[in-house]
Order: sequence, then structure tokens, then C-alpha cells
Amino acid sequence: MSSWRDQILKEFTPKVSRLTLVADPDSLLLEEKILEGIREQGFELIPFEDHVAFRYAYESKFRSRWDRGEETDLVVVLRSQASDLGSLPYDLLESGRRLSFNLGKIFPNLSYPVLAALDRGDLDILYEAQKRHTPGHLGDNATKEFVLRHLFEIAPELIKQPTDLLRVLLRRHYRGLRIPAILDERFIQLLRQDNTFEGWPIETLISDREAFFTFLQERWPIFLNSKVTKEETGAREDEKPYGLAIKGPVDLPFDHHDIRVYMDSLFLEGLLHSVSHEHADILTKTWVRIGIRTDPSEDRSRRLNMLIENLQASIPSEDARHGDWLHFARGWAELSLQVHEQVDDTNQTAPQSLKYLQTQVDAAFTSWLARRYAGLVNLPPVPPVMLHHIPRFLSRRVGENRNCKMALLLVDGLSFDQWLVMREGLVSRRPHLIFRENAVFAWIPTITSVSRQAAFAGRPPFFFPNSIQITDKESALWIQFWADQGLSQNQVVYVRGLGDGGLNSVEEVLSHSQVRVAGLVIDKVDKIMHGMELGATGMHNQVRQWAQQPYMVALLDLLLDRHFCVFLTSDHGNIEAEGCGRPAEGLVADLRGERVRVYSDALLRNKVQERFPSAIKWPPVGLPEDYLPLIAPGRLAFVREGEQIVSHGGLSIEELIVPLVQIERRDT
Repeated sequence: MSSWRDQILKEFTPKVSRLTLVADPDSLLLEEKILEGIREQGFELIPFEDHVAFRYAYESKFRSRWDRGEETDLVVVLRSQASDLGSLPYDLLESGRRLSFNLGKIFPNLSYPVLAALDRGDLDILYEAQKRHTPGHLGDNATKEFVLRHLFEIAPELIKQPTDLLRVLLRRHYRGLRIPAILDERFIQLLRQDNTFEGWPIETLISDREAFFTFLQERWPIFLNSKVTKEETGAREDEKPYGLAIKGPVDLPFDHHDIRVYMDSLFLEGLLHSVSHEHADILTKTWVRIGIRTDPSEDRSRRLNMLIENLQASIPSEDARHGDWLHFARGWAELSLQVHEQVDDTNQTAPQSLKYLQTQVDAAFTSWLARRYAGLVNLPPVPPVMLHHIPRFLSRRVGENRNCKMALLLVDGLSFDQWLVMREGLVSRRPHLIFRENAVFAWIPTITSVSRQAAFAGRPPFFFPNSIQITDKESALWIQFWADQGLSQNQVVYVRGLGDGGLNSVEEVLSHSQVRVAGLVIDKVDKIMHGMELGATGMHNQVRQWAQQPYMVALLDLLLDRHFCVFLTSDHGNIEAEGCGRPAEGLVADLRGERVRVYSDALLRNKVQERFPSAIKWPPVGLPEDYLPLIAPGRLAFVREGEQIVSHGGLSIEELIVPLVQIERRDT
């Protein structure tokens, strides 16, 4: 077979049985392309994880239609934790066809514990390697080394000098590769077999992405000093003592060709930060100029042009995995930050190349969403891919540690680029904060009552149809989620309307010793957005000013002082959009947003679309069946023609991919 997926997809033939039960202990059916293939053959999938949630979806979406004599394509029910279907409800067992899949059947020669730790999307490369190299039966360590070599391109026996190790670490951390701990342990064990890297904090540099970039950042000025010395005299600078937060070697070979190839991207995307240097006039004539601060206007212009060029070459393909778009969104946010950052009186109008790139990215992203977005809903929650995965991700941490206290800060309306602005403000007041940045997908349509509610409910919007137009039920949904995880009502708190004034309300609810989980809604950015008349640049300026005020750092101090594990996210972002006309539909729209209209009747939606033929009729993916969005295309909005606004509700990267950041405090 050409792909491991073929063994699974060949079993899904339409019209064989209206109900198929699948024992899937390894969550193989939750892999993106498997989900896409199942949907293409007419199947719909419901995971069997929560009995009540499953029964609600099954009865309301399928059983009721069957009882009315309607024909539907088959429904697939997943059990992801056991290979035995016997614990499923009796009525399903009586009428369903049964299938079973597991990793052992697909990779019979490789160690199961190692395979089970891998991301399912990584199995393609491993399957090809297994076919090509026919390794025979491998034990645990041999499987680990086979996977390291063929999946992650890490051959420990070839890492003989610092440039070899740095190349491996740069490739890993720049791409944000998720390598299981079981493989890291074997990699470290092999590196430690000789004294080549004695004195290197290998364990930290391999496992901790933020620590690795701090390691590089601290040594960049040292390298520049050494380079100036060599440029002027041809001799090396005498080694001096340096106060470094991350211990280890001081002199790194940044100018080796295997390392240099990464340096521009690291500085362009904000993973490393340029520094001032007294010999900037010498250094800016060499390849290191991207990491040197000179004239702010020139720096910004050069960086902007290079970012556009880099992003142009890295737009994810139509067949890309979701992680490719999450990675791209980080660079896209950095580009937006550069475009809207005010430098003296520099013209803030984006160059033509940026407009062209924006059009390309919007088209590619919209096309990808049409194919793959529906499959994101049922992906495993660790790591979280969508907002409704976050509570289950947090609950696993709470369940693993009885002393763990968890706080979820949801900054309403905060886009990824505005998070970068906010982060700058936080760092200026609290330099010892550590930000472990990731990203997740918001819900479509990207509006508060859909997306924020899902983030606190821990379920798709389909499960709260009665409150999908409002946000008043968030507290109850949050408390109910944690009750299902075994926490009492006294252990869970929810506070909204934060962002201004004092912290008395938060201090009061956290003062109770039994509190273990806090959900906090900060709506300041959303308020800024809805009053914004100065476009995206005005948004950046206002968010920067707010972040530099004491409120957010005081809130973080309060939580960290009380030993909460803190995660920050957003329910949706926002974009600057231009009006394309206002639909004259009267009261027929259930929601009349600027970037999206929502209807309960398909005929009404079709009628409105006749006037706006390029508007997107978005299917009710994960939504109630009578919740039918009509989304303004591109960067347009349903307001007066030509009017410029900052809004949300649509399909752009800025609106749909939002930050998920763990915030810690570095020991001092």
C-alpha cells in the first residue's frame, strides 16, 4: 500500500451500514488526512469520549433523522482509549458494524510504546522509511534511533562538534518540532556517552525551546565582539567572564554556514532580537547586519522587505498540515507588527508587495480551511489545536498533579500580532517573565458568543445551541466542565469584565484556599477594537499603551505569587476591513455582524448572497444545524462601501489563529 492510511480508508465503503463502530486505541482516525478521507467518502464522525455529550449529538443529529426515514451517510463512533467495543451502549452494538485499528498492525516491526508517543501526522515518513529500509523487528532503543534518524533527521553518532548539535537544535526549535520525551531521553543518553559536550546544558537546550533561544540571544553580543576583534586585528578576543542565565559554552560558531542559514529567519520572526553595538558601522557591512540595531527607520524597512520575501516563499501548500499554518501565523504576526509599528513619520501604507502577498495568503488559507477545518474539531486535545481543546488540555495537567492550580486568561479579541505588542509591554515591566508561545484555531465564525463560549465549555458550539447568541452561560459551562472532571463548584471560579481598574474582584475569589481553577476574561482589547477609528495601526498603539500600564503585570503577579500555572489565549483576532455594502435583510439575520451575518434559514442566506456573490456560505461545522454563517470575503466587511473599520468574524489568519501562551516567572 502507498500509505498507512490505505489500510484504514479501504474499510469505509458508503452504504454498507449506516452505523460503524471503530475501536481505535491509538487515535488513528483522528489524524487530519484520515478525517478528510472519511468525510470525502460521505461519513460523519462522532468521538465516544463523554457518554452524555455523545448521546446528545447522536440522538439529535442522526437518530432523529433515521426515525423520520431520512437517509444519511454512515456515522463513525470512536473509542480512543480501549480496543474493546463492549462498553459502548447496547443499542449501538446491536445495529453497528464493527472495525478495529491499531499501530501494531501498521508498524509490526517497531516498538509500540515508541510509536504511541508520536504525532499521528508524522507516521507518513515513518511508514515510507519502514518500507524502504525493512529494518526487521526492532526493540525499544533501536526503534527510538530509527525514528530519530528517519523521522526527525537526527543521527546522534554524527554529532561530533558544536556546529552539528546547534544545527539539530536550530532545525528543531525554529520549526517548533514536537519530539516526544521518550526520544529526547535516548538522544541525550547517546550524546552523553563521551565528553564532547561536557559543560553544555544539553537537557535544557533540547527540551526547552525558550531556554534555547535565550542561550543564543545571550551569546550573540559576545560573538559580535569577537567578530569585531577579528575584523580589526585578525586575532580573537580574550575570553571574559559573562553573567549568563543559561550556562554553557560562551563562544558559539554563528558564522558557520550550517548555522548562518537560520540566523536571518530567527531575527526576522522575532525569535532573536537585534542588539546595539558600538562598532555597528563595521558589523553592518557583513552578514550579521540583521542582528544589529542601527537607524530605526532603515532597520524596519530592511526587515519588512526581508520578511515579505521569506513569507512569500513559505506559504503552506493546499495539502499542508494544521501545524504548518500555525507556524506560518507566527511569522505573519511579526510582519503585521513591523507594518503597523510607528517609526517617526514613516509612511504606514503597506507596499504593493505586501498587498500582493496578503491576497495570496488569504486565498491559500481560505482554500485550506474549506478542506481541512472540519477535521480539526475532533483532533486530540494534547497539544490543543482548537479553543475548545484547551480545557481538556488543562484538565490533564490538573489531574496529573493534585497540587496544581490552573488559570486561563482569555483576552477577548487579541490577535497574534497584538499579543506580540502586548508581550513587549509586559517584558518592559517584568523582564523575568517567560512566554512559551503556541497558537490554536478559533471557531468559525470568529465571534465572541461562538468562540469564547467554546473555550470555556470545552466543547464545540453544537453543544450549546440555546446560548450561542449570548455569553451569559459561560460561567455555568466552565463550572460544569470542571465538575465533569471531578472538581467541586468551590474549586472553580470565573470572572469577566477585567482589564481596567483594580483587581479586588480577582483577589477576592482567589482568596479561598480551595480554589484550583480560574477562568478570567479580559475584555479591554475588544473594547479598544470596537471604538477604534485609526485602523490596525491605532489598535497596536492602544494595545501597547494598555500593556505598559500596571494592570496586566499586577494580575500576572497575583496569579504567579499564588502558584497558579498561567495560560493566556484569545477567542478571536481582528483585521482592518473595507466596507462592501450593507445587506438590506431587515430582521431576517439572527446576527448582523460586520464581517459575518448568521441566518437560521438557508433560503434567506441564499437570497442575501445574491447581492454579495463573493461572500462565503460557511457550512455549520461544529455548529447547530440552523446556525448558517455568511462571511464577507477577503478583507471586506458588511458596512457602507469604502468605510474602513477594525472588526472580526471572518476567515483571515489574524482572526482565526490566536495565541496560546504559558506564562512563567524565571527564577532570579
